[in-house]
Amino acid sequence: MQPICADFNDYVYFARVVDCGGFSAAARHIGIPKSRLSRRIAALESRLGVRLLQRSTRKLTLTDVGQQFLSHCQTILREGEAAERVAASLLAEPAGRVRLSAPAELLNRLTEMLQRFILQHPKVVLETVATARRVDLLEEGIDVALRVRTTDDEDPQWATRRLRPAYAVLVASPALVQQLGGILTPGALAMAPALGVVGADQRIHWRLMNAQGEVREFSLPPRLVTEHFGLRRQAALDGLGVTMMPRENVAAELAAGTLVEVLPDWHFPPSYLQAVYVSQRGLSPAVRALLDLLVETLG
Repeated sequence: MQPICADFNDYVYFARVVDCGGFSAAARHIGIPKSRLSRRIAALESRLGVRLLQRSTRKLTLTDVGQQFLSHCQTILREGEAAERVAASLLAEPAGRVRLSAPAELLNRLTEMLQRFILQHPKVVLETVATARRVDLLEEGIDVALRVRTTDDEDPQWATRRLRPAYAVLVASPALVQQLGGILTPGALAMAPALGVVGADQRIHWRLMNAQGEVREFSLPPRLVTEHFGLRRQAALDGLGVTMMPRENVAAELAAGTLVEVLPDWHFPPSYLQAVYVSQRGLSPAVRALLDLLVETLG
């Protein structure tokens, strides 16, 4: 069977000719010359190999085939108009469900912003997923994921909006650092208990570099496994181990001296807090509105 190479404009033209009762009225309604409209309908009949209209000087009459064909053309026309209305309504006002994924502590800091988003857009249903892991946007139905990633550690298939630089530090309690002899070298860090998120090998992985560009990879057995920053901060305060934390999450503890930075001459690769989403094209107004608010709040 040969593929159908239809120009659906011709179906619309045919339906308009019948609805308007003739070529002249239909041409005025559509906004094209009558001669062009007549040629398009004639070409349609030629391509189909059937006559759809019986023409006379007084009126047009549908053939039996034309009557059946008209029914389908009118369905196409109605569906097209319905699609236009759906698109127009979505563009006019954000609506529908939006799923946002972010670490729990970041969601806590965004409470006021998210509340404002809901109040500003009463037709939007916002659903949050509290996790710091790398979610799969398509498989898990996530519209926007907030996560911290290094410049070369994001799946290139996703669109991203960088919101701001993110600085991570290794911290521990002063008592633990003293107990381990100061943790002054990468070798000493390799002997310290670690708190954090494990990989597939059930070990905690950190990648650090110094001012000279030297890079060290650490693979440590965990003392505590959790992605929750609050729990890791408290465990570090209790002297249970060394952990990686966003600097802003432990700024108060570092200032008070209840936590100290471990290996301050070494640092994590440059990272960014960024919003990740499926594609720049075809974003719904609700997702676009959420992205704009995130940029305004976190950028």
